[in-house]
Order: sequence, then structure tokens, then C-alpha cells
Amino acid sequence: MPKPRAALAALVPLALLLAACGTESGSGAAPAGTLDPGLSVAGTHWTVDAVTVDGRRSTAPAGGGAGVAFGEDGKARGNTGCNRFGATVAVDGDTLTVTREEITAIGCSGDRQRFEEAFVAAFSGPLKGTVKGERLTLVSADGTKGLDLTAEPDAPLRGTTWKIDSLVSGDTASSLPEGSGAKAKFTIGEDGRVSGNLGCNNFSAAARVDGTTLTIDGPAATTRMICTPPQMELETRLYELLDGPLTYRLNHRTLTLTDGSGAGLGAGAEG
Repeated sequence: MPKPRAALAALVPLALLLAACGTESGSGAAPAGTLDPGLSVAGTHWTVDAVTVDGRRSTAPAGGGAGVAFGEDGKARGNTGCNRFGATVAVDGDTLTVTREEITAIGCSGDRQRFEEAFVAAFSGPLKGTVKGERLTLVSADGTKGLDLTAEPDAPLRGTTWKIDSLVSGDTASSLPEGSGAKAKFTIGEDGRVSGNLGCNNFSAAARVDGTTLTIDGPAATTRMICTPPQMELETRLYELLDGPLTYRLNHRTLTLTDGSGAGLGAGAEG
């Protein structure tokens, strides 16, 4: 039976990678909770369009979800287009100095892996920021590396197609079993139902949202197809998970669902 391609390189508490970024109004790094009016990046999720390293520009793969959100306490949270990361950001005027602290280690395709390597190299050290409308440009002092970003609105919980991309166990996440998750996705409708695919079969069930709790009511109605062993394994795990109350955490275009034991799934907004 295929095993997950990779687990976390370190135990990364995904729920605690808080989106944040410090700012300042004078010389030196800003104290927590302040915002430099000349570089308004906090409170917005920025999609990464392209990165440049050593003069070579790489465009983000379509649908990869590469982006970063800054807050006002010196922290940042984002996705490289392959893995999720956390970083500390110190701000001095229009310059952000980035120090990466945490990153998951989920295996991805060649294009996404190559873009991630370029992203990690570009999003580090001091970078001068320029905001023009919904565009943010970050460039190193010597011009050898940089990032082009665009402000992007959050995905709503309801009405969004969520593509399942990882399994969660406590504070760790792992990639789906190889060959299992191509079809795994779901949508929470305004009509009070959740429907989608569990890796093999389509499903539909009644659902309720109360605060940060999503409750699946009753057994889900499913089709009866027989698929490959990895697909059936994933479907069994997801079917067991989607049976009762789940805590959901929504961060921009990323959704995490966990049960009382800490088992769950991670999903990204499709499209």
C-alpha cells in the first residue's frame, strides 16, 4: 500500500502559524501592534504571482496557492505553492527583513517543487516593499531577488469548492497517499448540505455550521463505485472523519477540519 510521500520535517503547529507582520514609524524595528502607514501590507492576503532569484523570474504554477499574509505582531503565514510556512518579519521603514521559522514538508510535483525552492530563496532577508493599488513588490537591495504579489480576497466557507490536500493528526500534517486524492473535494452549500467526492465516490449529507463547528448530520449518501486501493483507503478515512462535529479553521483560502481527537484534513480553495 503506498505511503504518504512525506511527513513534516518538524512538528509544525499549523493552527498556531498566525498571520501577522510588525511595522514601525521610526528607526529600527517597530513594536508589536503598530503599522507603518507607508507600507500597508498587514490585514491582506497577498498572492505570489512570480519570484526572481539571481535575475531569473519564475511564474507561480496555476492553482498552486502560493501566497503570504502579514499581521501586526511580527509574524507572517503563507504557502509556497507546495508547503505552508511561518516566518518572523521585522519592519524598518519600507524594508521587511524576513526570517523563516517553520515549514511543512509535503512532497509536490516537479514544477511546484522548483517554484517553492525559488520562493524560499527570494522570501528571505531584507526586502524593500512598494505598494501600488493592489500590487506589492518586494526587492532585495542588490536587485538579485524579489517577489511580485497581488492582494486577494478571502474564500468564503460556503459556496467554495475545497480540494483536500493533506491529512492532519494533532499538530502535524502529511500529504495524501500517492494516487488517492485527485478527485477528493467538497462544497458546503448555502442550502445546508455538504457534497463532493471522498477520493472515489461522490457523497452528499446534511450539515450545520455553528460558530467554528461544522456538524455532519446522519450518514452520508454515497455512490457505490470500486476504485484503486489508495483511493479506497483515503475514502474510508474521510468517511469516518466526516461523521459528527468538526472544528473548522478558515485562513484565507485554506480550510482545516479536525475532530475531537485532533484527526482531520486540510483543504485549499479550488480555482
